[in-house]
Amino acid sequence: MQPEFWHKKWDSGQIGFHQPEVNPYLQRHWAVAETARVLVPLCGKSLDLAWLAGRGHQVLGIELSQKAIEDFFNEHQVQPQISQKGAFKAYRGGAIELWCGDFFALTASDVADCTALYDRAALIALPAPMRERYAAHLQQILPLGVQGLLITLDYDQTQMPGPPFAVGDDEVKRLLSGAWQVQALEEQDVLGESGKFLQAGVTRLEERVYRVSSR
Repeated sequence: MQPEFWHKKWDSGQIGFHQPEVNPYLQRHWAVAETARVLVPLCGKSLDLAWLAGRGHQVLGIELSQKAIEDFFNEHQVQPQISQKGAFKAYRGGAIELWCGDFFALTASDVADCTALYDRAALIALPAPMRERYAAHLQQILPLGVQGLLITLDYDQTQMPGPPFAVGDDEVKRLLSGAWQVQALEEQDVLGESGKFLQAGVTRLEERVYRVSSR
């Protein structure tokens, strides 16, 4: 995916991927110490960021769209402090720091103090070759012992083009099993509540939640 694709989505308001409420899987399954700093790749303006901060976490979100970041702080009525952090324009408001730029420009020193990961919309936003690169980059930059959650979607990719892309259980295990412990926590059939997929003729749609721990 080229950056222009996502910039156009945000600029035109085509952000059906944005959830208007905190993710229920996050609320059910998050079990990370409050002292952890949480890395949230491709975070958008997710309400999950504020939920994590409300649990006592320092939150580091990475997002390509400056509009998404500005919208997040505007909607939460926070005036962020803005600075430059390496390749990123960094916005900070309270416990939440959102860095505008390319996730793949993150370095190990940028995330050296991150001990938790929350991925609801990053892996499934990427086509297959970039998913390989994403998993490899996480392994390269994150310290050992990072814990968190990964949420995926799985459907017949031939029935609808992504994003969001289908990421099956076998692929999750293939991408992560070498560097992560992966535990499936929950699977839900969500086709009936997904109008976009129904209209496209998709015949099955499962959400899966994994607990992950880097090793």
